[in-house]
Parts: sequence; structure tokens; C-alpha cells
Amino acid sequence: MRKLGVIGGLGPMATALFMQMVTQMTKAQTDQEHIEMLIHSCPQIADRTSFILDHTKADPRPDLIRIGQELSAQGAELIAIPCITSNYFYRELTEGIPVPIINMIRETRMYLLERGIHAAGLMATSGTLASGLFQEAFASSDCRLLLPSEEKQQQIMHLIYHNVKAGRPPQMELFNGASEELKRGGAEVILLGCTELSVIHGNYEIGGGYLDLMQLMAKRAVEVCGELKKEYRELITESR
Repeated sequence: MRKLGVIGGLGPMATALFMQMVTQMTKAQTDQEHIEMLIHSCPQIADRTSFILDHTKADPRPDLIRIGQELSAQGAELIAIPCITSNYFYRELTEGIPVPIINMIRETRMYLLERGIHAAGLMATSGTLASGLFQEAFASSDCRLLLPSEEKQQQIMHLIYHNVKAGRPPQMELFNGASEELKRGGAEVILLGCTELSVIHGNYEIGGGYLDLMQLMAKRAVEVCGELKKEYRELITESR
């Protein structure tokens, strides 16, 4: 098995949930068969969306690179960052950190194309949307990417920052409203493209047709570092 390094704290609840996901997905009969994880949870890292939208704000890159280098020095052989927005910095992080980092844009695109999905809706931070990374990756694929209206995007940001990150119960009417808009636009699958939305998925019934990108990150981490339970090969939620 390989050691997994986790740059965490972005936010803290998402990091805790990611560790739980990796543990649940690993095929293991004893404690000793689980993946060794080196986790540095640093909530003080500057907000990624704030910097992407305004480069005069505090820059998260130096801390992300520093922590990645420290985890590598401690023996990590793969890095996971439970923060989808941080993929904006992927090229610079790979240049500064000497071990592989899971690329969630690439993993998401591949997962959907392998399953014949032709249209996906994205729920994510405004920083992720402004980065254009998902839009660019899907523009050259057979899968069309749908984005929320400005009104629904503001509601998604409210869910992320003023509900989950603030430790408050999510306003599920906002979650459902944004989802329904994307489905009406033709989305076959809704991408939960922010780890705070993964926290909602982990605690509330959200229905069928969702792909939790933090689950996908955990799946990839287990595939590389350990052995995946077969029931986690398919992650798109089904209606109950």
C-alpha cells in the first residue's frame, strides 16, 4: 500500500468526511489493511474563491505548496486535497510538490465519459466557475456542461459559506432549487463540485442523479493506495 497525504482544513468538516469516505471504501478485514493517511488540516489557508475572484486577496498557494512538501517529506506518495476549487492551482501545485496530486477535473470528465453521460450540471463555488477549468475540460468532450443561473449560483454560495462552513443546517430548498434548474436544462447528472456540498450529501437525502466529486476523489485515492470495495465502483446516486 502507498501512503496518502491529505492537505485538509478546506473546510474542516469536508476533511473529516473525506477520511471517513476513504476508510469506508477500502477493502480491509483488519485495522492493518487500511490505508495509512498523513493529514494536515490547516483551516487558516486563505480562501480559494476569494483569491480567484480578486488577486489582491490573500494567496493560498504558498501554504498549499508548503504543506504538500511537508507531507511528501513525511512519506506521502499521493496527495489529495478535499477542496475542488483548489484545482485552479493544479499546475503550480504539481510544480512545487514532488509527488502526484489527484486531478479532480480530469477524474470527473473521465468518469462521466466512461458511463456515457451526455449532459452534466455543475454545482460549485463561484471561484470554480470563474476558473473555467470544468468548462474547458468538457468543451472538447462528448459531455455538455450546464451551469446555474446567476440567481441559483448565489444561492449555492449561500449554502456553502453561510450554511455548511458556518456550521448551520443547510437550507435544502436552495439546494433543491438549483438542482431542479439544472435538470430542467437537460442535466442527466448533477456534479457536487464543492466539498461542502459533499457534507450535505453525507447528512441529508438528496435523491438520485448526483455525483459527489469528493467521493470520486476518495475512490481514486483508494484505487491508487489500497484496494477498493466493489460496491463503490459506481457513485452516481440512485432514487430511493
